[in-house]
Amino acid sequence: MGDVLLARFNFKVRENRHELEEVTVVPLRTAAGGARRIVPQWVTEEGAPGFVRTPRLELYLLAVSYMVGEDAFYERAGGRHERFRELVRTVAVTDAEWFARFVPWLRLGAMLRSASVVAALEGAYAQVQAGIPGSRALVDAALQRADEPGEALAYWLSRHGRTIPKPVKRGVADAVRRLYTEKNLLKYDSAGAAVRFGDVVRLTHPVAVAPWQGDLFRHAVDRCLGRDRGVPDTLPVVRARAELMATPVEQRRAVTDPAVLARAGMTWEALAGWRQSTMDAAAWTSMIPNMGYFALLRNLRNFDEAGVGDDTAAVVAARLSDPAEVARARVLPMRFLSAYRAAPSPRWAEPLASALQHALVNVPALDGRVLILIDTSGSMSMPFSKDGSLLFWDAAAVFGLAVAARAAEPTVVSFSTGSRAFPEVAGESLLSGLDRFKDGYFLGQGTETRAAVQRHYDGHDRVVILTDEQASWHGDRNVAASVPGRVPVYTWNLAGYRLGHAPSGAHRHTFGGLSDAAFRMIPLVEAGDSDCWPF
Repeated sequence: MGDVLLARFNFKVRENRHELEEVTVVPLRTAAGGARRIVPQWVTEEGAPGFVRTPRLELYLLAVSYMVGEDAFYERAGGRHERFRELVRTVAVTDAEWFARFVPWLRLGAMLRSASVVAALEGAYAQVQAGIPGSRALVDAALQRADEPGEALAYWLSRHGRTIPKPVKRGVADAVRRLYTEKNLLKYDSAGAAVRFGDVVRLTHPVAVAPWQGDLFRHAVDRCLGRDRGVPDTLPVVRARAELMATPVEQRRAVTDPAVLARAGMTWEALAGWRQSTMDAAAWTSMIPNMGYFALLRNLRNFDEAGVGDDTAAVVAARLSDPAEVARARVLPMRFLSAYRAAPSPRWAEPLASALQHALVNVPALDGRVLILIDTSGSMSMPFSKDGSLLFWDAAAVFGLAVAARAAEPTVVSFSTGSRAFPEVAGESLLSGLDRFKDGYFLGQGTETRAAVQRHYDGHDRVVILTDEQASWHGDRNVAASVPGRVPVYTWNLAGYRLGHAPSGAHRHTFGGLSDAAFRMIPLVEAGDSDCWPF
């Protein structure tokens, strides 16, 4: 979740204990004797007919649900990662134009760091081998945070060795010119990284955009090599940090001037370590004016536990609920739900509810009657966030209820082995609706999608299914067979498994992703775009 997913490649000591494991798909045999049945070639993990996707669609769905180092309910991490790499290498060569649009969207639209870094580098590897141009721009587009050039090179060195092709070097160097600043050096250049800022500079030889950046590059190399040649005058933030670090430990708790801390590029993480003591209310109050939106969001519980006053909390609340701040931060909706569940104080409920509403402005306003089916089966209980606080069904519920909030006449249903309609409450916020959904509508059993569609479809104008698609088979090859062929059925796959629960075709569409921007595809499809992607 966006970035739920952190790039996880740049460590001095790494050990991958997952063995590579191929996805298991089992041919479905015909019955012995009697009339021969026509059967699909594959079955899902729950025994339902499985439908093989095109490489582009399979890659798209896997990418938007990609979690480095994480098992899925039905698929081991090693096999999942290898499938992702193979799909990337195939599509990057067979459809380079589509791939050139896909990678930037994956990073900037879907906001997925790890998936975009791996896709860019493996795609570049395949394109260089095939003599296809464009890899430099791909690599540059995937690197949008200052630690990512080092992450990318650490990944490349571990996967492909020390020979780095020119397009990859130049793409990383382009990103370095955009991203390497004084504050970013202080924030992201960690001594624990296998590939530090100075290593990146030495490997890619970026051309500085200005004299100060050239001095920064040289200073980064000095830091990396342990050379103490002082801080140039052209780097005032780095100099201010060095002066602050020279403050005796016993005097550090008294430094609470936000301007002093800002001049030294102090983040709340750096301040906590520098003080060598617990972050109390005074420390948080001194940092809050300089904290970014995401940092505020993830520390609400810490503010409460430290006893941050109501006046300061009101400032935080105003920033959290400011539509402009929400738009600039581009925080994924799941983060608001995670913050809401983690923050013990009711003073955050209203601003978080407002922020979530602002974050979902891209969900289309749908006319007519819409049937929204949210999969709450056992396989949807797998961790969606790294800390396990959010599950896949949480993601399904957020987006399902968001679509319902923007639809003219919605019908929301939770389904598993059975199904339950979720009644609408007038004026209820999305976060309150999620609480109510969690308390009584998580069913946690099998995945009887066909039965849920058949039971609840009643002349609706469109159907939206949020699921991992691993339906159980009950004698019907098509889970949406009870919906007339002229009625659009949209499946949002949140897990990215190889096989789908229904064939794609006219008025039957399978998408994926955790970005609300993806929902803009519904109006595009209905407007007649036959090759519809969110990029």
